Amino acid sequence: MTKSNDEIWDEWQQLVNMTPLELERWLETGESRSVGDSEGGGESTGHRSGRRIVEIKHKRKSELSQEDWSHMGRVVGYIRRHKAQGGPAEDKDHSRWRYSLMNWGHDPLK
Repeated sequence: MTKSNDEIWDEWQQLVNMTPLELERWLETGESRSVGDSEGGGESTGHRSGRRIVEIKHKRKSELSQEDWSHMGRVVGYIRRHKAQGGPAEDKDHSRWRYSLMNWGHDPLK
């Protein structure tokens, strides 16, 4: 089932809980770069997604392109799946699980 843009928007607003500034600062850290899969040793998929999320968050809903909507849908799906894993029983603050979610714009400790 394909979600409507309004459904994606509502989930995005709920799940992407980091501000553009918080996410930009996070993406500059070593912890941010330490997680995720990268092709050829370059930037990870999650890190690249984080940069795209910052761009999207600087737009109005009416300014979003179809590519933006598509990426937002992927972000929402990723956050939902990753959150469902529950993370580690101890030290969630410094876990790869949290770091990965933060690359996708969601801080599970907020």
